Amino acid sequence: MDLTGSLPPITRLWAYSSIALSLSEHIGLLSRFSLFYSPSLAFLPPNPQPYRAITTFLYFGPLGIDFFFHLFFFVRYARMLEENHYAGHPADFAWLVLVCAIGLLLVAPVVVAGVPFLGGALAFCLVYLWSRRNKHVRLSLFGVLVITAPYLPVALCGFSWVLTGSATAVKGDLLGVGVGHVYYFFADVWPKEVGSGGRELLGTPQWL
Repeated sequence: MDLTGSLPPITRLWAYSSIALSLSEHIGLLSRFSLFYSPSLAFLPPNPQPYRAITTFLYFGPLGIDFFFHLFFFVRYARMLEENHYAGHPADFAWLVLVCAIGLLLVAPVVVAGVPFLGGALAFCLVYLWSRRNKHVRLSLFGVLVITAPYLPVALCGFSWVLTGSATAVKGDLLGVGVGHVYYFFADVWPKEVGSGGRELLGTPQWL
């Protein structure tokens, strides 16, 4: 996994921030309990902590196999999206990440209980989008299984379940797949439909 300056800017910033948070938690500089997302803790008085709406996407968990699993696939597919599909258009990639993040913040507390950290879910949004936009690509998963790109998110969810032995991590991954699919539909599918009139509902705003 290349974490050098060769990474595109948004992917690099996200990856470095994630590593810094997990290292800080590992050596006791901060607690994961100060990083997780809860709507009431983030936005309601008497002591709102809105930063939680950001740190929830930067924390992939304590240092360990699951942390490196999610970080590796985040860096791999975020990089390919940013360098290829969004090459020369960093604002469009930033808008994609922002829209998916807002979607997860709105949906997660209602749909999926027990997933306070959404970094893995946001990473799976990007994995899903890459897989749909490269549907004819064949790839080898861990040098064992050869699949076509659309099956990648399902395969990774299964591997995450085996790796952690818990359905909690898979809940977040599946949530990311769901939000990624909604984004894919409105950004890639709907504008091509006759009824859309060619309108892009999720087009990048001019101010960005």
